[in-house]
Amino acid sequence: MAAFGLQFGHGLGLGLHERPIISRLNSMREPVELRAGMVFALETYCPASDGFSAARIEEEVVVTQDGCRVLTLFPAQDLVVANPY
Repeated sequence: MAAFGLQFGHGLGLGLHERPIISRLNSMREPVELRAGMVFALETYCPASDGFSAARIEEEVVVTQDGCRVLTLFPAQDLVVANPY
């Protein structure tokens, strides 16, 4: 779990974290071939300077013949803090 780091990708569908799961924890053991047309949510973790708060921001991407294209339209740097401590 130390390798997990709250930075991973997962497929999009009806479940919370659809397969395939892309992470340092399992991708080396159970690799998944990425193919054009697959859509993923890539999650990142950014701790706040207060040592308590954090943000997990998902970017949605689609795999194309030429690489990946970001689908998310809202710029993450403009996110609003809804409940500051």
